[in-house]
Amino acid sequence: MKSTLAGDADYAEAFAAQCGVLATDWEAKWHILHPTPTTYNFAAADWLLDFATQRHMVFRAHTLVWHLDLPAWFPAYANPSNARQLLLGYVEIVVGRFRDRVSSWDVVNEVINPDDGRQDALRNSPWLHLIGPDYIETAFHAAASTDPRALLVYNEDSLEYDTPYADRKRAAVLRLLERLKSKGVPVHALGIEAHLVAARDPFSPTKLSRFLQDVSGMGLKILVTETDVSDRHLPATITVRDQKVADEYARFLAPVLDNKSVVAVLTWGLSDRYTWLRKFAPRADEQAVRPLPLNVDFHPKLAWHAVANSFDHAPARTNPWAHDKRAHPSSKMST
Repeated sequence: MKSTLAGDADYAEAFAAQCGVLATDWEAKWHILHPTPTTYNFAAADWLLDFATQRHMVFRAHTLVWHLDLPAWFPAYANPSNARQLLLGYVEIVVGRFRDRVSSWDVVNEVINPDDGRQDALRNSPWLHLIGPDYIETAFHAAASTDPRALLVYNEDSLEYDTPYADRKRAAVLRLLERLKSKGVPVHALGIEAHLVAARDPFSPTKLSRFLQDVSGMGLKILVTETDVSDRHLPATITVRDQKVADEYARFLAPVLDNKSVVAVLTWGLSDRYTWLRKFAPRADEQAVRPLPLNVDFHPKLAWHAVANSFDHAPARTNPWAHDKRAHPSSKMST
């Protein structure tokens, strides 16, 4: 399996020209890195790291612990007696492999789901069942002890809009962060996925700003880690779609970038040629989706200009990535 960057020279050229940050996707997930209980395969992640290093890009990795990414061998192999050691061993080996070369890790991903009915709002995941709620702090402590210089991120989805579910999720996320901080868990930042959907849900910049202030008030940095805008509910006309997608980027980024604790905005992909939404959120009319800053020919769309304009009007950041006095370059377009 190859990265799209490895298989498309024009895309690689556009990516290097546009981006200052490169994040892994499947290349650094369990099912790829740890295909059997006794073997690891770092080929894809190593290639991506080399690509970033050669182009002087910040490199970040996603993700160490996610309920939807476990290898095929895991369900029959893992049990309450060995799960904690499996988790510790995996984190230590994988983070150790890239020690001092990964700027930030998404340590845990999507651990809150209020609809699962728990008082703490934790998701009913395999890790919760096998280890208990402290699997989250276990993962953070293991990552911090293995690479003390990496920025360690808790990444979460569905935090952006003004809906009852998002209200409950934001509140639960704040409670989780407060709990982790009170116990001295080395969580350094919150990652906000921001898989936006144009023309679907109401949006309150005031609510989002207040939430971001509450997060930054805990001394945490904030990253927007996976931004894109689904156009599945928009009219077929491309000019109309592109304008509304651009508007969605702009209205989201305005309150986000106003908070100086936000240190990065990454799009989840760069070109419409390569987007997960083609498969997971297609249009009913079967027209190609257009969620990203560049079109399929790698030319800037209105979305690119909306993002660039948002960055141009954002308050300046000084040394935004560092949490240990180590400097990382910032960039105009991060993906």
